[in-house]
Amino acid sequence: MDGIRIVADHSEWRGGFEERVLAGYRAAGCSEPLARALLERAVEGIDGWTVATDGTGWIAVGVTEHDGATVGRIHDVTVPRGRAWAERWCAEHGAGRVEVRLTGGAGEFADYPVRQQIRMNVTAERPEIPPGLTVRPLTEEEYPAWYAAEEAAYISDIVRSGALTPEQAKAKSDQDFARYLPQGFQSPGHAFYVIEADGRAVGTGWVNHGFLPGVTFGFSLEVYEEQRGKGYGRAAMAVGQWATRQGGDEAMMFNVFGGNDVAMSLYDSTGFAVLDEYRSIAL
Repeated sequence: MDGIRIVADHSEWRGGFEERVLAGYRAAGCSEPLARALLERAVEGIDGWTVATDGTGWIAVGVTEHDGATVGRIHDVTVPRGRAWAERWCAEHGAGRVEVRLTGGAGEFADYPVRQQIRMNVTAERPEIPPGLTVRPLTEEEYPAWYAAEEAAYISDIVRSGALTPEQAKAKSDQDFARYLPQGFQSPGHAFYVIEADGRAVGTGWVNHGFLPGVTFGFSLEVYEEQRGKGYGRAAMAVGQWATRQGGDEAMMFNVFGGNDVAMSLYDSTGFAVLDEYRSIAL
Protein backbone atom coordinates (compact mmCIF):
# COMPACT_ATOMS: atom_id res chain seq x y z
CA MET A 1 0.00 0.00 0.00
CA ASP A 2 1.46 3.34 -1.07
CA GLY A 3 2.35 5.85 1.59
CA ILE A 4 2.90 3.43 4.47
CA ARG A 5 6.41 3.50 5.91
CA ILE A 6 8.09 1.74 8.83
CA VAL A 7 9.27 4.06 11.61
CA ALA A 8 12.18 3.58 14.02
CA ASP A 9 10.88 5.89 16.75
CA HIS A 10 7.84 4.25 18.40
CA SER A 11 7.28 6.82 21.13
CA GLU A 12 4.46 8.77 19.45
CA TRP A 13 2.55 5.60 18.59
CA ARG A 14 3.18 3.81 21.88
CA GLY A 15 1.63 6.44 24.14
CA GLY A 16 -1.61 6.47 22.18
CA PHE A 17 -1.71 2.69 21.86
CA GLU A 18 -1.30 2.08 25.59
CA GLU A 19 -3.98 4.64 26.44
CA ARG A 20 -6.43 2.99 24.02
CA VAL A 21 -5.76 -0.42 25.57
CA LEU A 22 -6.26 1.00 29.08
CA ALA A 23 -9.48 2.70 28.02
CA GLY A 24 -10.84 -0.62 26.77
CA TYR A 25 -10.09 -2.36 30.06
CA ARG A 26 -11.58 0.46 32.09
CA ALA A 27 -14.74 0.36 29.98
CA ALA A 28 -15.06 -3.36 30.76
CA GLY A 29 -15.13 -2.56 34.50
CA CYS A 30 -11.49 -3.15 35.46
CA SER A 31 -10.06 -1.31 38.44
CA GLU A 32 -7.06 0.88 37.68
CA PRO A 33 -4.54 -1.59 39.20
CA LEU A 34 -6.11 -4.43 37.21
CA ALA A 35 -6.22 -2.41 33.98
CA ARG A 36 -2.52 -1.63 34.31
CA ALA A 37 -1.67 -5.25 35.12
CA LEU A 38 -3.52 -6.35 31.99
CA LEU A 39 -1.72 -3.68 29.98
CA GLU A 40 1.61 -5.16 31.03
CA ARG A 41 0.53 -8.49 29.58
CA ALA A 42 -0.83 -6.87 26.40
CA VAL A 43 2.47 -5.09 25.63
CA GLU A 44 4.77 -8.01 26.36
CA GLY A 45 7.54 -7.95 23.76
CA ILE A 46 6.49 -4.51 22.48
CA ASP A 47 10.07 -3.35 21.94
CA GLY A 48 10.42 -5.97 19.22
CA TRP A 49 7.28 -4.98 17.30
CA THR A 50 7.46 -3.30 13.90
CA VAL A 51 5.53 -0.01 13.69
CA ALA A 52 4.44 1.72 10.49
CA THR A 53 2.38 4.80 9.60
CA ASP A 54 0.80 6.53 6.63
CA GLY A 55 0.80 9.84 8.47
CA THR A 56 -2.81 9.52 9.62
CA GLY A 57 -2.71 6.32 11.71
CA TRP A 58 -0.60 3.40 12.82
CA ILE A 59 0.08 -0.29 12.21
CA ALA A 60 2.03 -2.49 14.65
CA VAL A 61 2.99 -6.05 13.71
CA GLY A 62 5.36 -8.82 14.71
CA VAL A 63 6.12 -12.50 14.23
CA THR A 64 6.83 -15.19 16.80
CA GLU A 65 7.56 -18.90 16.91
CA HIS A 66 4.67 -20.77 18.51
CA ASP A 67 4.21 -24.55 18.71
CA GLY A 68 6.79 -25.03 15.96
CA ALA A 69 5.21 -22.56 13.52
CA THR A 70 5.87 -18.95 12.59
CA VAL A 71 2.85 -16.87 13.60
CA GLY A 72 2.17 -13.28 12.61
CA ARG A 73 0.66 -10.89 15.13
CA ILE A 74 -1.27 -7.74 14.24
CA HIS A 75 -1.02 -5.69 17.42
CA ASP A 76 -2.57 -2.44 16.26
CA VAL A 77 -4.24 -1.01 13.14
CA THR A 78 -5.63 2.54 12.95
CA VAL A 79 -4.70 3.13 9.29
CA PRO A 80 -7.80 2.82 7.08
CA ARG A 81 -7.56 -0.49 5.21
CA GLY A 82 -4.26 -1.15 6.99
CA ARG A 83 -5.11 -4.79 7.57
CA ALA A 84 -3.98 -5.79 4.05
CA TRP A 85 -0.56 -4.22 4.60
CA ALA A 86 -0.23 -5.94 7.99
CA GLU A 87 -1.17 -9.35 6.58
CA ARG A 88 1.26 -8.95 3.70
CA TRP A 89 4.05 -7.95 6.09
CA CYS A 90 3.39 -11.06 8.22
CA ALA A 91 3.41 -13.33 5.16
CA GLU A 92 6.67 -11.78 3.90
CA HIS A 93 8.24 -12.58 7.28
CA GLY A 94 7.37 -16.27 7.08
CA ALA A 95 4.03 -16.43 8.93
CA GLY A 96 1.58 -19.13 7.92
CA ARG A 97 -1.05 -17.81 10.30
CA VAL A 98 -1.86 -14.33 11.60
CA GLU A 99 -3.46 -13.53 14.96
CA VAL A 100 -5.02 -10.40 16.40
CA ARG A 101 -5.98 -9.41 19.97
CA LEU A 102 -9.08 -7.24 20.12
CA THR A 103 -10.66 -5.13 22.85
CA GLY A 104 -14.08 -3.55 22.29
CA GLY A 105 -15.33 -5.31 19.15
CA ALA A 106 -14.07 -7.14 16.07
CA GLY A 107 -14.28 -4.24 13.60
CA GLU A 108 -12.54 -5.06 10.34
CA PHE A 109 -11.44 -8.44 11.74
CA ALA A 110 -15.00 -9.77 12.01
CA ASP A 111 -14.22 -12.41 9.37
CA TYR A 112 -11.35 -13.82 11.47
CA PRO A 113 -12.73 -16.80 13.45
CA VAL A 114 -12.78 -16.38 17.23
CA ARG A 115 -10.19 -18.62 18.86
CA GLN A 116 -10.32 -17.45 22.49
CA GLN A 117 -11.92 -14.88 24.77
CA ILE A 118 -10.95 -13.59 28.21
CA ARG A 119 -14.08 -12.70 30.20
CA MET A 120 -14.53 -10.86 33.51
CA ASN A 121 -17.27 -9.94 35.97
CA VAL A 122 -17.14 -7.87 39.16
CA THR A 123 -18.99 -10.01 41.70
CA ALA A 124 -21.58 -8.99 44.26
CA GLU A 125 -20.15 -8.31 47.72
CA ARG A 126 -21.94 -11.33 49.22
CA PRO A 127 -22.79 -13.77 46.44
CA GLU A 128 -24.75 -16.79 47.57
CA ILE A 129 -24.72 -20.40 46.44
CA PRO A 130 -27.99 -21.06 44.55
CA PRO A 131 -30.73 -22.87 46.48
CA GLY A 132 -30.59 -26.64 46.20
CA LEU A 133 -26.83 -26.73 45.69
CA THR A 134 -23.98 -27.38 48.08
CA VAL A 135 -20.26 -26.92 47.51
CA ARG A 136 -17.51 -28.93 49.14
CA PRO A 137 -13.72 -29.10 48.61
CA LEU A 138 -12.43 -31.71 46.19
CA THR A 139 -10.48 -34.35 48.11
CA GLU A 140 -6.91 -35.32 47.34
CA GLU A 141 -8.13 -38.84 46.54
CA GLU A 142 -10.51 -37.42 43.92
CA TYR A 143 -7.82 -35.22 42.36
CA PRO A 144 -6.22 -37.71 39.87
CA ALA A 145 -9.54 -38.55 38.19
CA TRP A 146 -10.51 -34.87 38.18
CA TYR A 147 -7.15 -33.94 36.62
CA ALA A 148 -7.49 -36.49 33.83
CA ALA A 149 -10.98 -35.23 32.96
CA GLU A 150 -9.86 -31.60 33.02
CA GLU A 151 -6.89 -32.29 30.77
CA ALA A 152 -9.04 -34.14 28.22
CA ALA A 153 -11.64 -31.35 28.20
CA TYR A 154 -8.95 -28.68 27.79
CA ILE A 155 -7.40 -30.42 24.79
CA SER A 156 -10.83 -30.91 23.24
CA ASP A 157 -11.69 -27.22 23.66
CA ILE A 158 -8.46 -26.08 22.00
CA VAL A 159 -8.94 -28.40 19.03
CA ARG A 160 -12.60 -27.38 18.62
CA SER A 161 -11.58 -23.71 18.48
CA GLY A 162 -9.45 -24.47 15.42
CA ALA A 163 -6.39 -22.90 17.02
CA LEU A 164 -4.17 -26.03 17.14
CA THR A 165 -3.94 -29.62 15.97
CA PRO A 166 -4.59 -32.42 18.53
CA GLU A 167 -0.85 -33.00 18.90
CA GLN A 168 -0.15 -29.29 19.43
CA ALA A 169 -3.07 -29.03 21.85
CA LYS A 170 -1.70 -31.91 23.93
CA ALA A 171 1.72 -30.21 24.11
CA LYS A 172 0.12 -26.93 25.14
CA SER A 173 -1.97 -28.71 27.78
CA ASP A 174 1.11 -30.36 29.28
CA GLN A 175 2.91 -27.00 29.46
CA ASP A 176 -0.06 -25.09 30.89
CA PHE A 177 -0.94 -27.60 33.60
CA ALA A 178 2.72 -27.81 34.66
CA ARG A 179 2.90 -24.03 34.86
CA TYR A 180 -0.33 -23.44 36.76
CA LEU A 181 -0.32 -26.51 39.01
CA PRO A 182 3.39 -27.03 39.76
CA GLN A 183 2.56 -28.75 43.05
CA GLY A 184 -0.58 -30.48 41.87
CA PHE A 185 -3.35 -30.58 44.46
CA GLN A 186 -1.17 -28.55 46.86
CA SER A 187 -0.40 -25.68 44.44
CA PRO A 188 -0.61 -22.39 46.40
CA GLY A 189 -3.58 -20.13 45.71
CA HIS A 190 -5.62 -22.83 43.97
CA ALA A 191 -8.91 -24.21 45.24
CA PHE A 192 -10.87 -27.19 43.89
CA TYR A 193 -14.58 -27.76 44.50
CA VAL A 194 -17.30 -30.33 43.93
CA ILE A 195 -20.78 -28.94 43.22
CA GLU A 196 -23.58 -31.15 44.48
CA ALA A 197 -27.37 -31.21 44.12
CA ASP A 198 -29.37 -33.43 46.45
CA GLY A 199 -26.14 -35.09 47.55
CA ARG A 200 -25.16 -35.98 43.99
CA ALA A 201 -22.12 -34.44 42.27
CA VAL A 202 -23.19 -32.40 39.23
CA GLY A 203 -19.94 -30.57 38.48
CA THR A 204 -16.61 -29.25 39.70
CA GLY A 205 -14.76 -25.95 40.01
CA TRP A 206 -11.11 -24.91 39.89
CA VAL A 207 -10.11 -21.37 40.78
CA ASN A 208 -6.87 -19.48 41.38
CA HIS A 209 -7.12 -16.63 43.91
CA GLY A 210 -4.94 -13.53 43.52
CA PHE A 211 -4.25 -14.34 39.86
CA LEU A 212 -4.15 -10.58 39.14
CA PRO A 213 -4.88 -7.62 41.46
CA GLY A 214 -8.29 -8.34 43.01
CA VAL A 215 -8.96 -11.16 40.55
CA THR A 216 -9.73 -14.85 40.94
CA PHE A 217 -9.18 -16.78 37.72
CA GLY A 218 -11.73 -19.51 37.03
CA PHE A 219 -9.75 -22.21 35.29
CA SER A 220 -12.77 -24.48 35.19
CA LEU A 221 -16.43 -24.42 36.21
CA GLU A 222 -17.53 -27.72 34.76
CA VAL A 223 -21.02 -29.24 34.74
CA TYR A 224 -20.98 -32.96 33.98
CA GLU A 225 -22.32 -33.76 30.52
CA GLU A 226 -25.18 -35.89 31.81
CA GLN A 227 -26.29 -33.02 34.09
CA ARG A 228 -26.40 -30.31 31.43
CA GLY A 229 -29.65 -28.66 30.38
CA LYS A 230 -30.89 -28.48 33.96
CA GLY A 231 -29.80 -24.95 34.82
CA TYR A 232 -26.59 -25.99 36.53
CA GLY A 233 -24.42 -23.98 34.13
CA ARG A 234 -25.80 -20.69 35.40
CA ALA A 235 -25.57 -22.03 38.96
CA ALA A 236 -21.89 -22.94 38.42
CA MET A 237 -21.17 -19.33 37.43
CA ALA A 238 -22.72 -18.22 40.72
CA VAL A 239 -20.54 -20.73 42.57
CA GLY A 240 -17.50 -19.23 40.85
CA GLN A 241 -18.45 -15.76 42.05
CA TRP A 242 -19.02 -17.11 45.57
CA ALA A 243 -15.58 -18.73 45.48
CA THR A 244 -14.05 -15.45 44.28
CA ARG A 245 -15.22 -13.65 47.42
CA GLN A 246 -14.20 -16.62 49.57
CA GLY A 247 -10.65 -16.05 48.32
CA GLY A 248 -10.71 -12.33 49.13
CA ASP A 249 -11.01 -11.09 45.53
CA GLU A 250 -13.71 -8.95 43.95
CA ALA A 251 -13.67 -9.94 40.28
CA MET A 252 -13.72 -13.25 38.47
CA MET A 253 -11.95 -13.84 35.16
CA PHE A 254 -11.75 -16.87 32.89
CA ASN A 255 -10.97 -18.06 29.37
CA VAL A 256 -13.37 -19.52 26.81
CA PHE A 257 -12.28 -21.03 23.51
CA GLY A 258 -13.91 -20.23 20.20
CA GLY A 259 -16.60 -22.56 18.90
CA ASN A 260 -18.29 -22.86 22.29
CA ASP A 261 -21.34 -20.78 21.38
CA VAL A 262 -23.52 -22.21 24.17
CA ALA A 263 -21.01 -21.17 26.82
CA MET A 264 -20.54 -17.72 25.28
CA SER A 265 -24.29 -17.15 25.35
CA LEU A 266 -24.37 -18.15 29.01
CA TYR A 267 -21.53 -15.76 29.84
CA ASP A 268 -23.27 -12.92 27.99
CA SER A 269 -26.45 -13.49 29.98
CA THR A 270 -24.61 -13.61 33.33
CA GLY A 271 -22.76 -10.32 32.81
CA PHE A 272 -19.25 -11.52 31.97
CA ALA A 273 -17.75 -8.87 29.69
CA VAL A 274 -15.16 -9.67 27.01
CA LEU A 275 -11.81 -8.18 28.05
CA ASP A 276 -9.73 -9.59 25.21
CA GLU A 277 -10.69 -11.56 22.15
CA TYR A 278 -8.18 -13.48 20.04
CA ARG A 279 -8.92 -14.20 16.38
CA SER A 280 -6.76 -15.75 13.67
CA ILE A 281 -6.71 -16.90 10.04
CA ALA A 282 -4.36 -18.94 7.89
CA LEU A 283 -2.49 -16.89 5.31
